[in-house]
Amino acid sequence: MSQPSLPGSRPLLAIDTSTQWLSLALRHGGQTHLFHEETGNRQSELILPQIAALLAEAGLAVADLGAIAYAQGPGAFTGLRIGAGVAQGLAAPFGIPLIPVPCLDAVASLCPGQAAVLAATDARMGEVFYAWFDTQIWQRLSPYHVGKAASIRLPENIRLPEKNMPGQNSGNPFSGSPKHAGICGIGNAFALPEPPPFPGRPGMPTAEHYLALAASGRYPAVSAAEAELLYVRDKVALTAAEQAARKGAA
Repeated sequence: MSQPSLPGSRPLLAIDTSTQWLSLALRHGGQTHLFHEETGNRQSELILPQIAALLAEAGLAVADLGAIAYAQGPGAFTGLRIGAGVAQGLAAPFGIPLIPVPCLDAVASLCPGQAAVLAATDARMGEVFYAWFDTQIWQRLSPYHVGKAASIRLPENIRLPEKNMPGQNSGNPFSGSPKHAGICGIGNAFALPEPPPFPGRPGMPTAEHYLALAASGRYPAVSAAEAELLYVRDKVALTAAEQAARKGAA
């Protein structure tokens, strides 16, 4: 099947439901309309009314959209399904292209121009989602992983300074110890009680960052029928016995 054409200058909508936040962004005529709010389990209730509100604010209808970007994962299982399902439902009747953007790529985009970026987010169940990036050349340096934060290791192909030169750390909040100089860690995994063993901060993207990545042309557009989610974990929940065992161990 041929790849749908990209939106060009037409309006672009982005949907991120990969966390407890509902984040929506609509770009049209050089302006960006944004809704970003922590909604918890009300995402499914609020997403369509808020999209309608953004479209009304911009004076648009769904059929006017040139493309819809959505958070592809990894992230909250239910939230991802809500976002992708709504994107498909809006796109299918009008043949609107969809642009899947991996969530860790959006997280890594918060550290632009860095040779060693660790994007890491809370995966629950005592684990984190993570991947390494070089955002100077916009290249992913590792697969998308899920695992214990303490098990994260540097990939072999990463470029780090050979030594910590005098004054190198000044003005660089991500440099940390000389061993980890030049690493930019980013994502809400750095707010966990047991964060990744690298310097970092718990910043997270909004739908506006997904807009920027979708508009970059790096991520191919697909039809609504071809839209998929990116899962890196086969098991999405603990059984009651596993939860009890974990509480007992704690």
